[in-house]
Amino acid sequence: MASSSVGSDIFALVALLTISLLVLLLLRHYVPLRATPAYLLIPVFLALALPCSIILLVPIDLASASGPDEKGGRGIWLPDRVIVVTWRVTYWLTFVLTWLILPLLGEYSDSGYREPRDRVMYSLRTNGKYQLIALVTAVVGGVYWFIQTNFSVKSVKGLAMALAYAWGLILAVYLMGHGLVAVPRWLFRNASVAGSLKRLQAHAPRVHDKMGEASEELAQIEAQVAQLRQRKSALRPEMQDWVDELAEPVFGQEAGIERPSGRTPGTGVPGVITDRYLAELSRKVKRSRHKKARFVNEWQSLVQDAARLQAILDASASKRLEFDARHRSPLTRYSPLTPTTRYYLYARVLPALSLALGAFLSLASVGLIWSEVVDEWDAKLSLVGLTVVHHPDSASGKIGIGGQIIAAAWLLYMCSAALFSMSEVKVWGNRALVKRQTYAESACWYATQVAKLTVPLSYNFITMMPPVIYRETTFYNFLGKSISLTPLGKGFSAYFPIFVLLPVFAALFNLYGKVKNVIGLGILDDESDDNTTGFGTGGSREGRALIERELQADPSHVSLSSTARPAPSSNADAPGRGRPEGRAPLLPILNAYEPPRQSDRIDEPSNPDQQQEEESESGRWFFQDLGERVRNTLDTTDRPAWLKDIGSNLKTPKWMSRDQRDDNGGSQLGRWFGGRSSEGGLRL
Repeated sequence: MASSSVGSDIFALVALLTISLLVLLLLRHYVPLRATPAYLLIPVFLALALPCSIILLVPIDLASASGPDEKGGRGIWLPDRVIVVTWRVTYWLTFVLTWLILPLLGEYSDSGYREPRDRVMYSLRTNGKYQLIALVTAVVGGVYWFIQTNFSVKSVKGLAMALAYAWGLILAVYLMGHGLVAVPRWLFRNASVAGSLKRLQAHAPRVHDKMGEASEELAQIEAQVAQLRQRKSALRPEMQDWVDELAEPVFGQEAGIERPSGRTPGTGVPGVITDRYLAELSRKVKRSRHKKARFVNEWQSLVQDAARLQAILDASASKRLEFDARHRSPLTRYSPLTPTTRYYLYARVLPALSLALGAFLSLASVGLIWSEVVDEWDAKLSLVGLTVVHHPDSASGKIGIGGQIIAAAWLLYMCSAALFSMSEVKVWGNRALVKRQTYAESACWYATQVAKLTVPLSYNFITMMPPVIYRETTFYNFLGKSISLTPLGKGFSAYFPIFVLLPVFAALFNLYGKVKNVIGLGILDDESDDNTTGFGTGGSREGRALIERELQADPSHVSLSSTARPAPSSNADAPGRGRPEGRAPLLPILNAYEPPRQSDRIDEPSNPDQQQEEESESGRWFFQDLGERVRNTLDTTDRPAWLKDIGSNLKTPKWMSRDQRDDNGGSQLGRWFGGRSSEGGLRL
């Protein structure tokens, strides 16, 4: 007689409540809960909670279908009817959220219109293009599908499930393959405190420039709003209220960035003000404020992390580590650790754990890749199946509680690798997760991707099990039969995951950077950790100066350099002070600091051959060599006589003449567009 499932029911209920609580805390970290309307908060919550519950539902489904429970050897299991209802509710609710509700809500919240009806129409028009592409794809797939299975209501439902699975699997396989390499590499690199600090310093100029550009963009748009407010007396009363709402500040005073002044030039206001113009202006205002908040938050996090890393390095002599109050995390703020134990924890224990975890996840990545490749030929060689199915010949449950825990860990790592790649691959535009200030459209978009990726990865995971097990699961009977209903769908599900090798090799051998160096384009942003010297981007020395200047604004901050001089006392001449865009000339910043000693130079290669090799591999030197070769080819080519006579009678303007020099002996044209001064310094 089968045992009761009361214990499993209680476990499932407690697990569901725990997942809901964790998702709610995650939303609280990124989204202002009180300011977010319920019609937006509830779908985003469900789009995150349901995929997380699938990670537990798949192991329960595998154990429930692995055999009879005569001796209670199945671990956590649920009755078949409960599994069927749970899969139906979870899958179709996730399907509707992914393909209908969240895309409409994202554009609805991104719309600049005031009235709900206008915002709904804008969302429908914007999503119409995307839905039209999906409809054309569905029609093409439907023709093949109906030829194979005949037309029926069941076949229409199967077509929708198969097409959604195919598109989600394409995106999931690429992101997971990249993440299987990126996650262990990130852990290995973070194990070095000095290397992490060096990468932060090399990354600082880029973040600082983006923050300045975002501030400039916001200043121009707010100047346009100010010009519009001066003319609001000629508008209708409802338009006047609309303009007043635009003029009200949404964000408060950000740290390190001053509010733009009214003297900032803005775009001209058209002569005729329409609702469409105000809606587009409102949309630009919301997006630009989100963009500025995003890079201000990123800059503050970078400065805080750099200060903490430098404090760890500085404590290597005294073996006593004390963090500044502004750079303490919530865990270290109330930690009972002494300064000595805190130093050994951050300088020795945590780096060692990072290396160990990186090595463990590297082996896990190899196991997943191997299982994806060999599973279709011989399921017995799948490492995932071997680790999950502990009792393949048992009649009382082939998967126990240990196998369920391992299965949940495998699936969690697959989903985490795919989601980690979303922060690495820079193709998402202005979408980003910002602490307590995430834009509503970005929150909907990220929740959509989480819901879209989890179901294909979960089904791909169960196919790594022996067929005798996964074909008995409710998940396979619910989704797998629709995928395997046609030969094309069955072959796609079986052999397409092998293409995970493409993103794996691309990330492992940095093919993105090589392609970008050849054609000047690339999927990944040019922020590779290998380019820590920062040729053409300011470099780690400039980043060190920018971070030091930010920290010296408050005397209580930790100093990043023992050789740094104090900043200039004149605030009027200080670079970047009083500038709304937060940007400053680089030369005053660099001149304010003493060049680091040879022992402190972690950003410059000491070997000249190494420096020459790094320069030749960078994109800047690649295009410079290409330009010089093209120029040499053109200069050594004999030109026809008629081509030599062109322009012989034209006189060179006086301001372009080489003999026109300024007072310091430099060219006038060079003085306008930069160049070198008479003392040999660099003029920017």
